[in-house]
Amino acid sequence: MQKLIAAGFAASLCFATTAQAMPDVAATPPQKTETPDSRPKQVVIISFDGAHDNKLWQRSRALGQETGARFTYFLSCVFYLERADRTQYQPPRMKAGRSNVGFAQDKAEIATRLDQVWKANLEGHEIASHGCGHFDGKDWTAKEWAQEIQAFRNIVGNAWKANKIDGEPEGWKNLVYNKITGFRAPYLSDDKPVQTALRDSGYAYQASGVTSGPELPKNFAGLKSFGLPLIPEGPSARPVIAMDYNLYVRHSGGKEKPEQAAQFEQRSYDAFMNAFNKQYNGQRIPLQMGFHFVLMNNGAYWNALERFARDVCKRDDVRCVSYHDYLAEPELNKRPAAL
Repeated sequence: MQKLIAAGFAASLCFATTAQAMPDVAATPPQKTETPDSRPKQVVIISFDGAHDNKLWQRSRALGQETGARFTYFLSCVFYLERADRTQYQPPRMKAGRSNVGFAQDKAEIATRLDQVWKANLEGHEIASHGCGHFDGKDWTAKEWAQEIQAFRNIVGNAWKANKIDGEPEGWKNLVYNKITGFRAPYLSDDKPVQTALRDSGYAYQASGVTSGPELPKNFAGLKSFGLPLIPEGPSARPVIAMDYNLYVRHSGGKEKPEQAAQFEQRSYDAFMNAFNKQYNGQRIPLQMGFHFVLMNNGAYWNALERFARDVCKRDDVRCVSYHDYLAEPELNKRPAAL
């Protein structure tokens, strides 16, 4: 059930030295002592699903500029189509033009969004895929997932020309067709068919799973598989997926209660910090957190995110990075000895 409500609106280091043995006495290697300077940096991976609201594009980019954080944006392709052009999208098993999350209102909105995506890319954030129509593909075949993956590439790759928007950056198509190598499935569907389709389509990772706590990515025939962790939250410390929508459902049943926004913000911030501190003071496994471009409960979860990022991302021994950068930088994958 935890996994189903996650709709997107919607690594040990061994060390030994040799010692001179006394006659008939076995040498005992000295124990490794982990010092603050020798510990790996704590990694935090913050991502956004859907990434449609242009004001929140600006707000998230500003947070990245302020804190040095680099985010992963999982785009939904329907937000690069006007409703009038919706039949350009053919979802698996459905009529053309269907979408669970709507479409763009007009070409001006699309033009602004395209500009925001390109600027985020230039600033070092990762652009990744959330598919198109935000359907639950848990029963789709690998072939049907491949259809959805290709639809994303075609619609986003051709978005400037198809919408008659001038100024397409020279590297746009290279970004969409060659550099988008990460995926998060709507409803966090991470079954074998989607992983097979992603691997066969040249993707490096998927981030659709749910884990019992922060875990290192697993390997599926060359495809890295990440999962959002369950983290303790609230007075009873009940586990909840580290995603804003799940907090929204936990706090207010998925309905707006703006009068309790301050309380929900504080509970979320406390949950984020407690989950962070457990890893920061422990094994330093990356902490993953997911958000949407929707201000649920009067922005409580975005407010908590911004407080959290300002508190942790500027620390010398913390790196707030994208999934792509985590996989690309070997030093971020180092693990400390057991504490």
